[in-house]
Amino acid sequence: MKRILFAVCLLASVTLARADVYRLTVSGTRSQKITGFGAAACDGAMCPFGTDTEPVKLLYGDESKIGLNIMRMEISPNFEGDVKVPEWGNWDTPYDWQGSVPSAKIVKQRGGIVFGTPWSPPGAYKTNGTAQGGNSESQGNQRGELREDCYEKFFPWMNTFLKYMKSQGVVMDAVSVQNEPDWWVDYSGCLYTPEQQLKLVKNYAHQLDRNTYSGVRLISAEPLGFDPKYSNMLLNDETARNQVDIIAGHIYGHPPLGNLKSAAQLALQYGKEVWMTEHSVSDNLTDRLPNWREQLAFAQEVNECMQAGCTGYIYWYMRAHWAFVGTGEAKYNPGNTKNTLLPRAYIMSHFSKYVTGSTRLVTSADETASTNADFETSAYIKDDKVIIMVINASDVPYTLSVKLPFKVDSGIVIQSTSNESLCVENTVRFTKAVSAKSLSVPASSVNTFVLTIYDETGVIIPEADESTQESKYYDLHGRLIPEPSGLCIERKADGTYRKIYVNE
Repeated sequence: MKRILFAVCLLASVTLARADVYRLTVSGTRSQKITGFGAAACDGAMCPFGTDTEPVKLLYGDESKIGLNIMRMEISPNFEGDVKVPEWGNWDTPYDWQGSVPSAKIVKQRGGIVFGTPWSPPGAYKTNGTAQGGNSESQGNQRGELREDCYEKFFPWMNTFLKYMKSQGVVMDAVSVQNEPDWWVDYSGCLYTPEQQLKLVKNYAHQLDRNTYSGVRLISAEPLGFDPKYSNMLLNDETARNQVDIIAGHIYGHPPLGNLKSAAQLALQYGKEVWMTEHSVSDNLTDRLPNWREQLAFAQEVNECMQAGCTGYIYWYMRAHWAFVGTGEAKYNPGNTKNTLLPRAYIMSHFSKYVTGSTRLVTSADETASTNADFETSAYIKDDKVIIMVINASDVPYTLSVKLPFKVDSGIVIQSTSNESLCVENTVRFTKAVSAKSLSVPASSVNTFVLTIYDETGVIIPEADESTQESKYYDLHGRLIPEPSGLCIERKADGTYRKIYVNE
């Protein structure tokens, strides 16, 4: 027999400086599970990294400082994976599938997710005969749409992309219908109305070869402002709904708690994931790097996407002076050294390193706190850890008075308070296990509190059975239970143990 004791750690009380108080109640009610966080593998429109894999090495996997796990790439409108890259505006020349392969390989090796988005199907399939979104005024301003007689060609073309990527050693996890189907552009693009997308998915998505390509998932078209009409029309049709796995969109011009939240309500009801697949904060900076206020705004955006029901958040360019990895452009130096991590990457790590794989918990704040737009929170549970995210964009410190549905007895806090002071880790101190706790939150800060759920019962677990290939679960008296529930012990097949919390 093995005896596993969860000791009581005595916690010294902390004397808090006088500060405003924000009262937060964390319930045991679960919302969406968080798949992860990522970015697009490019540092310019339709510009993959090629053999330069330093950005993904810096950003992806447990071995990185940032912990991203989702990578977005373009499915360019060619047929053969030709390595030619067109000059800007030459939309009939095939561009490069190969350019994203080296980065995609690294991400997959590190356990990440890679998905592809078409900016346009091949020009030969379209009403304007080109991959361009719309012809010029001199050509009659013709909208670039998928021709109806080519709907049956769309998913077989997508299969050629999946085949090519697999031949290069990358099994794709998901593909999207279209980038920004509601945005008429002079670069690579294709327009769909919600009704056209429904017809395409309902009648032809069964052609996507999920068996050959390891259950590749289908992502809805990704509208510019996360217009719910696109996803709701798919979800309200049973045939189309059964073909789509992930509802996606962007949040340009529409904050997360608007259209995204509206689209997520129906998507989550039907068990679909919800991904915000492109946006950038402060990409309009032409003469400097983002200041701290702009970094706080980025943290608020990611947090609000989680509050809205998002299961995945994917930033725009991975490498840009306003993004995660420096470009080396002289006009943005000092601080923009090529292929070095920028402050925004560390802000992202507050979520990507700690929230990935967790489940969001429903929270409520008192009336005074809930009207404070400068102070944001969210809460999550993962195994025996509860994670509380706090962004204080105000100029004054706060005391976060938090109530939990269980006791916690130890923890850490990761704090970022400026572009020069990022992800500083400290111990959260306790004198005893508690279900209510006061936490100090500095002014103008991003904070991730990771607290360990406590149980004072000594648990006796039988020796591991070498014949079992599955985890087994025990209550806090060491008794075998059929399914994990509440605070319990998981014994893995390799004989190791962990304490987990499961809320039904």
